Amino acid sequence: MLTRLLNHLRHLPRDSRDTLFLLLVIAWVVLPQVANLPLWCSLLAAGVLLWRGWLAVTLRPLPSRWWLLALLVLTMAATLFTHKTLLGRDAGVTLIVVLLALKTLELRAKRDAFVVFFLSFFTMLTNFFFSQSLLTAAAMLVALLGLLTALVNAHMPVGKPPLAQAAKTAGWMALLGAPIMVVLFLLFPRLAPLWGIPNDAMSGRSGLSATMQVGNIARLALDDSIAMRIRFEGATPLQSDLYFRGPVLSNFDGREWRPLRSGFPTRMQPPANLQVRGAPFSYQVTLEPNNRPWLLLLDATPVHPILSGLDARMTSELQWQTDRPITDLARYTAQSYTDFRHGPLRPMAGLQDYVELPAGFNPRTLQLAAELRSDPRYASADKAQLVAAVMERLRSGGYTYTLDPGVFGRDSADEFWFDRKEGFCEHIAASFVILMRALDVPARVVTGYQGGERNAVDGFWIVRQSDAHAWTEVWLANRGWVRVDPTSAVAPGRIGALQRLQAPRGAIADALLGNISADFALNLRVMWDAVNNNWNQRVLNYTQGKQLNLLKYLGFESPRWEDLIYLLIGLVVLVSLVGAVWTLWERSRQDPWLRLLALAATQLQKAGVKLAANSPPRRMAEQLMQQFGPDNLQALALRDWLLRLESQRYAPPGAQRTRLVTLQRELKQLVWPT
Repeated sequence: MLTRLLNHLRHLPRDSRDTLFLLLVIAWVVLPQVANLPLWCSLLAAGVLLWRGWLAVTLRPLPSRWWLLALLVLTMAATLFTHKTLLGRDAGVTLIVVLLALKTLELRAKRDAFVVFFLSFFTMLTNFFFSQSLLTAAAMLVALLGLLTALVNAHMPVGKPPLAQAAKTAGWMALLGAPIMVVLFLLFPRLAPLWGIPNDAMSGRSGLSATMQVGNIARLALDDSIAMRIRFEGATPLQSDLYFRGPVLSNFDGREWRPLRSGFPTRMQPPANLQVRGAPFSYQVTLEPNNRPWLLLLDATPVHPILSGLDARMTSELQWQTDRPITDLARYTAQSYTDFRHGPLRPMAGLQDYVELPAGFNPRTLQLAAELRSDPRYASADKAQLVAAVMERLRSGGYTYTLDPGVFGRDSADEFWFDRKEGFCEHIAASFVILMRALDVPARVVTGYQGGERNAVDGFWIVRQSDAHAWTEVWLANRGWVRVDPTSAVAPGRIGALQRLQAPRGAIADALLGNISADFALNLRVMWDAVNNNWNQRVLNYTQGKQLNLLKYLGFESPRWEDLIYLLIGLVVLVSLVGAVWTLWERSRQDPWLRLLALAATQLQKAGVKLAANSPPRRMAEQLMQQFGPDNLQALALRDWLLRLESQRYAPPGAQRTRLVTLQRELKQLVWPT
């Protein structure tokens, strides 16, 4: 059956064959958008493309325009219902994909094909609205070559020219256009906010949340994508000291942890009172887009980080926040201290917010706190001794660390301390803080990232979403807020380099990667991370500042963005003059008509036609027909071209002649007989 299908496809008319290739290219262009499109839009696009392919294979007529009009009205209504608007990035991309799919149902003329081509090019560009990664760029390069191949193929004459010939021409077009692309990339001014993607259109991406419910960070632990890259200048902290601070969660309603400022009445906020000791660590961060207004920095960072385009401030809880969500790659440099002290040293009214617990939750944990208080060993213990006692309970009480803790119920701390005795870092940290507060010890949950791994290829430290972590801070008299990581008591290997979290592989991954050694897979990932980081640093991070630095390197003393335009115009004029001079010089060396004739003779000889030396066009046409006969359509088209070439040279005055430029263009499009 497969052989019969292939034979049927091989004998399809030219229009059907070209349509099927174009539909495959369109499917490749739309495929990366599936994760960003509404489900109905993806299903509609797939259904329409399959329908159009079936019509091409079975040679059936296209649907009437009334069908198209009805589908268009329905899809516009669905877009409006889904996005609540027809404007904006998400709604616009949905409409573009819908229009592209529906337009394939009226491919009746070359004009319709050109509309589909240009819609496809525009749809290809919209992929970069959602991702500018190296994989996206590589996929769109393949899409570009496919669209150029389809466009070249549409301009070829009648017959069935092989796609390989169109692909070769398209490849040369892309190769010739590459220098222009590089020059425009280097010199075209990047003028914010015109350059880039509107921030208000960005949707949420994986990352830390402003709130924490049991299970959120456990889901992130299965995400191996990169959260940020760090390059240290000089000394590097111990891996166990790599705590990148995110949201500080202090309000607990029994199920969810929130920051104090999230609409809850609070007392006087305790001041930061940050004091640092020792030498700072200097580093540069490349933060992936997360649609959150946070700068992830090492504990603690007293000096404002250096970044452009964003304004940031440090809260009294040492978290750095930006004035708007980070929706593009953010790069900033900072100096942080791993030896520091912060918070009030003596009791104050604001600390009461950090001991409050909701009524009616976790009764057994409250009873455990009462038992500890009544234990003679802790009757007169201070807060530091109580913290040490609870940490010892975690170490020796049979508690375990797991990536699959299951769903916790209403009294999550009770379940952790008495029933399950297992959990992920969020369960451990939240249960620890609840017990501390029940013991009248001010405590809060801190979320962020811990650890990372150094890429031996480029020297960057990579922090992944699987490094998302939750730890705690307790307040102690004369010491202020002190970091306590209860996970280190349950699973010491989780903190530092001994144990990195790994997402479990499915059956397909085991089948594909089961025979690959762990070292080989690790080396591949390290190399890919280094290549992807170079893409981020050298391409995505090519900002206006780097453009101006390029001008300084070229000799501009005080470059401005206007100088980029002058330099770009100068290069265009220079290249145009060089091209004009080269054209005049080449024409002076050889008659263009003779050069075109020689080119045709060379191609005929490659096709197997034996030509005598200095054969005129008419003699070439005769030998061509003798070789292939009058039934070969490709030979007939080439014969007509040779006769028009002869007429262009030797036609009497006043006769209509084909322009030499037209003949040159037609020769490139001709399919040579075989």
